[in-house]
Amino acid sequence: MGDDSEWMKLPIDQKCEHKVWKARLNGYEEALKLFQRIEDEKSPEWGKYLGLVKKFVTESNAVAQLKGLEAALAFIENAHVAGKTTGEVVSGVVTKVFNQPKARAKELGTDICLMYIEIEKAEVVQDELLKGLDNKNPKIVVACIETLRKALSEFGSKIVTLKPVVKILPKQFESREKAVRDEAKLLAVEIYKWIRDALRPPLQNINSVQLKELEEEWVKLPSSPPKQSRFLRSQQDLKAKFEQQQAQGDQSDGEEEEETAAAVDPYELLEAVEILSKLPKDFYDKIEAKKWQERKEALEAVETLSKNPKLENGDYGDLVRSLKKVVGKDANVMLVTLAAKCLAGLAAGLRKKFGTYAGHVVPTILEKFKEKKPQVVQALQEAIDAVFLTTTLQNLSEDILAVMDNKNPSIKQQASLFLARAFRHCTQATLPKSILKPFCAAFLKQVNDSAPEVRDAAFEALGTAMKVVGEKAVNPFLADLDKIKLDKIKECADKVELPGGKKAGGGGGGEKKAAAKAPPPAEAPARSSAPPKKTPAAATKPSAGPPKKGKPASAPSGKSKKTPDNKETLESELALEVCEERAAAVLPASCLQQLDSANWKERLASMEEFQRAVETMDKAEMPCQALVRMLAKKPGWKETNFQVMQLKLHVVALIAQKGQFSKTSASVVLDGLVDKVGDVKCGGNAKEALTAIGEACSLPWTAEQVVSMAFSQKNPKNQAEALNWLANAMKEFGFAGINVKGFINNVKTALGATNPAVRTAAITLLGVMYLYMGAPLRMFFEDEKPALLAQIDAEFEKMQGQSPPAPIRGAKKTGVEDECDEEEQDEDAGAGQDIMDLLPRTDISDKITSDLVAKIGDKNWKIRKEGLDEAAAIISEAKFITANMGELPLALKGRLNDSNKILVQQTLSILQQLATAMGPGLKQHVKALGIPIITVLGDSKPNVRTAAMATLQAWVEQTGMKEWLEGEDLSEELKRENPFLRQEVLGWLAEKLPTLRTVPGDLMFCVPQLYACLEDRNGDVRKKAQDALPTFMMHLGFDKMTKATGKLKPASKDQVVAMLDKARAVMPAKPAAPAKAGGGKGSAGAGKATSGSRSQPVSEDFVDSKPEVKKVRGGMAAKKGAAGKKPPAKGIKEDEDKSGPIFVLVPNAKEQRIKEEKQLKILKWNFLTPRDEYVEQLKAQMSTCFAKWLQDELFHFDFQRHVKAIGVMIERLDCESDATISCLDLILKWFTLRFFDTNTTVLMKVLEYLKLLFAMLNRENYHLNEYEANSFVPYLILKVGESKDVVRKDVRAILTMLCNVYPASKVFPFLMDGTKSKNSKQRAECLEELGCLIEGYGMNVCQPTPAKSLKEIAVHIGDRDTSVRNAALNTVVAVYNVCGDQVYKLIGNLSEKDMSMLEERIKRSAKKTPAPPAKQSASERSQREHPTNPSATFLRKPAQEDPNKLKIMYRTYRIQARQNAQHSESSHPSIPKEFQLDLDMIETDQSRVSELPDLVQHKLDELLEPIMIPEPKMRSVSPHFDELHNSTASTINFVISQVASGDINTSIQALAQIDEVLRQEDKAEVMSGHIDQFLIATLMQLRLIYNTHMADDRLDKKDIFKLYSCIIGNMLSLFSMESLAREASMGVLKDLMHGLITLMLDGRVEDIEDGQQLIRSVNLLVVRVLEKSDQTNILSALLVLLQDSLISLDSPMFSELVMKCLWRMIRFLPETINSINLDRILLDVHNFMKVFPKEKLKQLKSDVPHRTLKTLLHTLCKLTGAKILDHLSMIENRNESELEAHLRRVVKHSGNLSGLKTDRGNEKGGLRTEDRMSKAKVSDILSEIFKKIGSKENTKEGLTELYEYKQKYSDADLEPFLRNTSQFFQSYVERGLRMIESEREGKGRIQTSTVIPQHGGDTGPLSSNNGEELKPAVYYERLKILRQRQGLENNSRTQQGLVGGEEEQQQRAPISSLLSSKPSVASSTDMLHSKLSQLKESRELYQQEHNAHTHSPTHAHTRSASPSANLDDLKKRLERIKSNRQ
Repeated sequence: MGDDSEWMKLPIDQKCEHKVWKARLNGYEEALKLFQRIEDEKSPEWGKYLGLVKKFVTESNAVAQLKGLEAALAFIENAHVAGKTTGEVVSGVVTKVFNQPKARAKELGTDICLMYIEIEKAEVVQDELLKGLDNKNPKIVVACIETLRKALSEFGSKIVTLKPVVKILPKQFESREKAVRDEAKLLAVEIYKWIRDALRPPLQNINSVQLKELEEEWVKLPSSPPKQSRFLRSQQDLKAKFEQQQAQGDQSDGEEEEETAAAVDPYELLEAVEILSKLPKDFYDKIEAKKWQERKEALEAVETLSKNPKLENGDYGDLVRSLKKVVGKDANVMLVTLAAKCLAGLAAGLRKKFGTYAGHVVPTILEKFKEKKPQVVQALQEAIDAVFLTTTLQNLSEDILAVMDNKNPSIKQQASLFLARAFRHCTQATLPKSILKPFCAAFLKQVNDSAPEVRDAAFEALGTAMKVVGEKAVNPFLADLDKIKLDKIKECADKVELPGGKKAGGGGGGEKKAAAKAPPPAEAPARSSAPPKKTPAAATKPSAGPPKKGKPASAPSGKSKKTPDNKETLESELALEVCEERAAAVLPASCLQQLDSANWKERLASMEEFQRAVETMDKAEMPCQALVRMLAKKPGWKETNFQVMQLKLHVVALIAQKGQFSKTSASVVLDGLVDKVGDVKCGGNAKEALTAIGEACSLPWTAEQVVSMAFSQKNPKNQAEALNWLANAMKEFGFAGINVKGFINNVKTALGATNPAVRTAAITLLGVMYLYMGAPLRMFFEDEKPALLAQIDAEFEKMQGQSPPAPIRGAKKTGVEDECDEEEQDEDAGAGQDIMDLLPRTDISDKITSDLVAKIGDKNWKIRKEGLDEAAAIISEAKFITANMGELPLALKGRLNDSNKILVQQTLSILQQLATAMGPGLKQHVKALGIPIITVLGDSKPNVRTAAMATLQAWVEQTGMKEWLEGEDLSEELKRENPFLRQEVLGWLAEKLPTLRTVPGDLMFCVPQLYACLEDRNGDVRKKAQDALPTFMMHLGFDKMTKATGKLKPASKDQVVAMLDKARAVMPAKPAAPAKAGGGKGSAGAGKATSGSRSQPVSEDFVDSKPEVKKVRGGMAAKKGAAGKKPPAKGIKEDEDKSGPIFVLVPNAKEQRIKEEKQLKILKWNFLTPRDEYVEQLKAQMSTCFAKWLQDELFHFDFQRHVKAIGVMIERLDCESDATISCLDLILKWFTLRFFDTNTTVLMKVLEYLKLLFAMLNRENYHLNEYEANSFVPYLILKVGESKDVVRKDVRAILTMLCNVYPASKVFPFLMDGTKSKNSKQRAECLEELGCLIEGYGMNVCQPTPAKSLKEIAVHIGDRDTSVRNAALNTVVAVYNVCGDQVYKLIGNLSEKDMSMLEERIKRSAKKTPAPPAKQSASERSQREHPTNPSATFLRKPAQEDPNKLKIMYRTYRIQARQNAQHSESSHPSIPKEFQLDLDMIETDQSRVSELPDLVQHKLDELLEPIMIPEPKMRSVSPHFDELHNSTASTINFVISQVASGDINTSIQALAQIDEVLRQEDKAEVMSGHIDQFLIATLMQLRLIYNTHMADDRLDKKDIFKLYSCIIGNMLSLFSMESLAREASMGVLKDLMHGLITLMLDGRVEDIEDGQQLIRSVNLLVVRVLEKSDQTNILSALLVLLQDSLISLDSPMFSELVMKCLWRMIRFLPETINSINLDRILLDVHNFMKVFPKEKLKQLKSDVPHRTLKTLLHTLCKLTGAKILDHLSMIENRNESELEAHLRRVVKHSGNLSGLKTDRGNEKGGLRTEDRMSKAKVSDILSEIFKKIGSKENTKEGLTELYEYKQKYSDADLEPFLRNTSQFFQSYVERGLRMIESEREGKGRIQTSTVIPQHGGDTGPLSSNNGEELKPAVYYERLKILRQRQGLENNSRTQQGLVGGEEEQQQRAPISSLLSSKPSVASSTDMLHSKLSQLKESRELYQQEHNAHTHSPTHAHTRSASPSANLDDLKKRLERIKSNRQ
């Protein structure tokens, strides 16, 4: 018991899993109770048991199992989630329950299975039960069969799918176990109840005894079909109905029973058999054999195979062709019979799939009906009947009509009998008037045939047609038959029995159904006129299925007139006596007597009486024929008096208008009317009468008669006027039903007439016809003379673009034939195709010879191509062809899967050609040739697919869509798992289906494939399938499509059903019945149908509906195209609603949303593409705070509504700003959805709104919160990569504005994420934007850390895309500008290539150090707030700048430009700001008169006082200090930038200008500070020449030579001036040497004329560079260059030349050693030896590099001795290379350790040796030091050494050395020492940018001429010069400065004017950029020196004005302002 108590405490679910069976039993019992207790089917409690239910069922303990089964049953019945367990539980039941001995267990197992079926899991249950049938245990098999039988019995055959069950049934009858066989028998009986005889074919092969037993059982069954007695959960309505019926005593609906019974087609239950592979291998040889026995053998083999009731689809083309050949050509009738049977078998087995071949076979069979032998005829009949069932009557109609007037009566008879049989299978819908009409016409001829069998067959066919479509539909075609024949037809109709067993003509159930199905589409338009009350009429009327031509309203009026109309049309010609008698009854006697009086006045009086009588006569009583006969009595139409004649014609018109005027009456008068139509006086009346007859008897008939009569006369006037009348009549009546063929030949005659009036009339008529027919009309006249054609074309041209007028007349009593015409046309046969029918066509079948077909199928592709070329030639020659093409279709089909793609494309172009040539006749080739075109859409080559799609579209244009959608061909194509084919076909269907009004039901076959495509692996296929889904649904309906998901797997089903729901929302409405434009029948009908007063509005509606229909694809925009006047009213209501606020301010709503998202109650706004759940969520959130109408617009499917909605939001932005902010998160989210649209219109509108929105938020000081930013910014950044510039520009503007309302540091990470995009444009733009942020806000914006961010940014330097690389480089340069060299630490390790690119860019772009970022941010901020600033966009994207400009300054100076842009106009930039701004502001501000603001009081007089020399600060002033504010520097920058221009002439011009400056020594100094810049520009030009110009053959080599000469000339000038040459930095010198040596080695230069001379010049230049440059820099440059050239394995010549340069430098060393910074040289050597250790150097091919290095080091050691070891200070880790060891060895060997040379003093060396120095040496050392101080170059070094010497030996006596020097020199030395002292005490020393950095110090921005630092004396001298120049000091200069470069001051002004020859240059952007950093420096200088007032602000162009004048001016302005304010 202890154990028991343990498990008793456990929860139920754990008990159910316990290892003790009692515990489980207890668990099951408790679970059962629990399951019965839980009321909520969705309770979470159920979830606990999901995994346990299977264990309930498979319990091993028999007692517990029973309880477990009961619990499981309760679970399945009550739990919502139970469906998930179906598979595992039913499988458990089958294996573990059905084998139990206890009956109760089996019973429960069966109940569980049935319960699963009840909860909609029938398929899974059925699958598991069928699997159970394969179990070895017979008990299980029996139980499974029994369960299946029960399921079928209770749920019926609609829920239990019978096909798989029937399939396994025969196998069960073969079982060894009797129990299984008996159970199978019971199941077979149950199945038979439901599907009756459909079960026989699958069971025909079972044991005959069993079959007999079954037959006996089947006979006993009741005839009434069974009923479903148990219902699914979804069928509760049916259940209620069933229970109700049972209560009423089981009264059932017969019709419903019938439907149930016929639900299963035995064919569906059969397995398809594949027979093509089973054909005898020699079949095709044997069928061609000469011996008939062999042919017979072959046919018998096929016959056996074709007897299979269901055949597998395949390519039967060759087989059908062979059989057709036997039928058509074989002389042995027995074989013909056999072949016909084979065809019948194939057609029956393939069904619709045989439709492809039907068109080829039918003509042959029909021709073969000439055989008389009954067995042949019977076989042929069976064959053609079987073939008919695979296709449609429409497809065969042409072939059948072609033999209807055959000479052979047998053929005519059999064709008619075949049609009679075919009609029985038709319904009203499948036998429309358009098909029936031509057949009836053929039958009418046969009814009068001489052969009685032909007549009988025709009667039978007509009778059948009458039975199928009803008497009313056929009667119009039988107008000319007499009563006897009509009666015979009716008799035949009564005898006809239709397949359904219905006998009553026109009222059978089938027709009821057709009628019931037809009206719904008609309802919407019908409402606009009259409600269709006439049920009986409606029941019989809808002949062609759906109503056509948008004119249901005309139906009632047509019908009301029809009966009298028929009689009238049948009116036979009356005898003259009868006419007189009838006329006498209605006319006064006097009138009749005087009609033929000789006196014209009496005749006139008689006519007047006649007219009065007609006017008062009643319509029904008017004997029209009698009256017109009276008018035609002598003198009749030969009347000579025009007055009488006019009246006579008027009376004819009256009779036609008022009476029931028949064609018989018309033919009496027409001849006379046509005769008078050209009469001057009577012509008008004649035309009036013709028009009246046209209205009475239809224009088409009247027109044909009139034209033929006119042209049978000779009178040209009549001909011309008849044509004129017709042209006018066409405009009045419209073009409906006009038979162009009827008079086109007469028009051609008229065109060739000699009389110009006739020709003109014909051309005018053609113009009118062109309005209706369009371009095809011209085809009739292609063969006319060019002159005439030109006239016709000119007429057509006039009509171009005009639309035909709306018809104002309609046939008052539409002639019966025409009424049929109006309704008969199929929806896709438009006017254009009617015209195509009229064209004269050529039959090309005889040209398609067997040779041609053989050629097209040849093995050699060239011969195949020839064959195709020939076929194309035949078609183009024939121009228009008939549908008969012989064997060509099959031959072409073979070529569509040709291995040679060129031939496939050629075949496609031939098929396109065919489409145009054949026109509508193409329909019959759709199956054979059209479907294979679809197969080609699966080709892997895009160009082949494009060609196939073009061909497909061309075909559909001619055939319409119906043929393509019929049958299973399309679904078979979609079954192919080819992604290309699927996406093309689905895209095509999505485009075509919305335009159709009806589609064949076979479209349903495509649905399973469509569902498969929805889950295809290929994304494009899925997308296309989703697009196509709504278009399928619009035709098939939501319910049908949902039902079709039943066969899908559960997971798929859920997905597909969800998609169906979405598709339902966007399902397009069906297009309304089209209102035909060209006076179409629709509008005519509409006008006619309504009463006079209402005709106008209705026709308007029809017109209006058209544009709406176009919009339908977007959504439900036009649900009812023609629903009267309702839409406008709705619109008014909407407008009223829109007046309220668009956003509702709900307090705390946003906070609530944020909270919900944090708590994950709602989806986080984060996706790659917006899924529907996000859209739905947003809709739900918006519904509370958005106006209803606005929300509808925002989520509308039409993008134009979005644009409209955004427009309203823009209007309301300011007035509803608070509400906008309260909904801001939702607004931004909605905009993120729009970012995923592809519509640019919407996108631009969105960006417009966002710009205004962020501006508003900024004004309101609103800051975005994290929630809003996270759901918006990432999606905005997506759009930065948009391909359109205009979008990118807007997005960048928005990003800039975003930083005003959201911290830049938080925008930064979003942009960083954007740089990871696959879109290169997006990466580039994000990097650019990052650069802007860093420039604007400093390094603090880099989040999370600058290092991490920069490492990620630097990665992009190696990007494949140029723009991304540039952007990354620019961003890093921006960082460099902010934090200097620290950038290299931040970016981490880069590849050598990337690093060199970066260094190059920094060198070029970061020339001047900008101001610190802290000061920038404010101005950057203000800049960002004013994006309209012209420089903002200019600076935004430097990559797009003009490449001719030097790229050096742009990015670097971006910020300065932004700051300076606001102040650029100021002419006094250096006046302290208080004055500058206040003066301007106060002067312009006239409004404030209150009081003068307190001005900052500056003592202006101090400026005039003598200047005290300031305390020297250790900062060197640029020698061009006074130039900072003039335009010289900027002018030079501009000219230098042009040196690098891509245009040779520009470059030469710039070089010439610079050369002019360099040649004049006095002016050359102006270039100081620009040397590196100039050299870089020149280098760029050299590279440009080397890479581009030299390779460009179009350029004249002389120009290139000239450019080279200029460059080298300039360089020579530059490097002849040592002071300028020394400014060149090491990096630039390295590049320069590289460029020059490359040029010397360029073989192409030698080919230029004088090339050798050029190379000599370069040689000279190299020598000059080596001599004149700073020796440290050039030596360093050469070492680095040598190292690079050895690494990159440049040409050995290159390395050799570099080494030659080095040897030359080594030779110079004794002279230059003093000016060389040995520390730096040794560092370079160390780096060199690190890369190339001794061993590696020796491995090189040449030993010269090794020798060069050794020599260099030896020479240095020789010159400096042991001191050389003190110059390793710059090397951090000396062990990295062998340098130190090598130097020690060399020093040791050279024995120089004792004899130290002191040519060049060094601090350490000097001090170390000093201790050991004797007194004797002291004077030597000091004299050496003073020598250095005295030398121009080494003065600084000397002073330093002197200072250190004094420190060491404080008692040293300097007096002897200073005694002989001047006072100035002594004070200079003293000041120098003082300066060094103050520097050593820690006062910050500012370094000069000398090109030799002392001890690794970095170079500063300002360069002095030489390497020395400027001393206070120099300041003093300069200051004096400045003062003198400005007139502040008059005494002349008394002392010359020691430092070179003072003299140049005097020549500055002239040069500035020399270079700025164009004043405009000075203000150009380039100058602005280049001056900015200098201004910056000057400002800092002011602050540091505290002597800003000593320098007057001067300008290059205002130098003449003295500062005192400026000060006076300032004072005057101040006075003026003061007086104004008082």
